[in-house]
Amino acid sequence: MDTLMAIAQRRSNRKFRPEPVPPEAIQTIVNAGRMAPSAMNQQPWAFVAVTEKMTLERIGDLTDYGEFIAEAGACIAVFCHANKYYLEDGCAAVTIMLLAATDLGIGSCWVAGDKKAYAPAIAELLGAPDGYHLVAMVALGYVDPHDAVHDPDAMPIRRPLADVLHWHRFNATLSPVVTTSV
Repeated sequence: MDTLMAIAQRRSNRKFRPEPVPPEAIQTIVNAGRMAPSAMNQQPWAFVAVTEKMTLERIGDLTDYGEFIAEAGACIAVFCHANKYYLEDGCAAVTIMLLAATDLGIGSCWVAGDKKAYAPAIAELLGAPDGYHLVAMVALGYVDPHDAVHDPDAMPIRRPLADVLHWHRFNATLSPVVTTSV
């Protein structure tokens, strides 16, 4: 699958079949996240891959909107050590991992971590060292065919490109032609 196809097909899946995600697939997804850009190439991330049912259930119980993690085949917790751009760097890694999962035919869902009240409890549960922030969690699994979100014919509603793309400044009527000076 090419990158633009993975971007178009990516969905947030919250219903998974009860089967594990192979360790090789998890490694591939985390390796993709590890290749994400980071400010000054600091690569502040650490990834905790969780496949134990009891731990998945505990994480699901701790979150406010991630209870479906309990039924996922795996969950990758994305931590970053504190630096000026830890949130941006961690979010870049999460985005790349979502696309890698899509490319592998694995459903995924981004679950917030940073600034959530449950973040310290999940960090403690997963043994995160001091100075690391839980940026997000990525639930992974093979999508339940009854999950309407996974319907390949149902495209999510997106704002039209003309509503979100502005050339040179907001609401300008300038042409998109780039000029060069000599």
